[in-house]
Amino acid sequence: MRPLFHPAVEDVRPEAILHALSDPVRAAIFTQISGLGCVQACSAFAVVGNKAIPKSSLSHHIKVLREAGLIRCERHGVEMRNHSRCAEVDGRFPGLVAAILNAYASVADKPAAGDSPATA
Repeated sequence: MRPLFHPAVEDVRPEAILHALSDPVRAAIFTQISGLGCVQACSAFAVVGNKAIPKSSLSHHIKVLREAGLIRCERHGVEMRNHSRCAEVDGRFPGLVAAILNAYASVADKPAAGDSPATA
């Protein structure tokens, strides 16, 4: 197998982080990885929210997060284990990742346009 590419923290670019976290599914995956503070297998992300993620799409999302420098992936047999590089990235770009994830969280708390509050 060919080795996985992980950029050095000095090579992590803000535009790569913005691109990686511009997709709500990738942002949700990264939030889960960074929020749990432990190594997560890819199979843990087969369902994000209420939506099943096909293996090919999940592989792509993990690759984008990895190549942006947000996660580190390690092969263990047939399993791929992922962990956050949030502390490293935050050292290079203080507050960037937290601001993006907080923006997603604040949008998730608001009802979508056109939604009306439930009436009793």
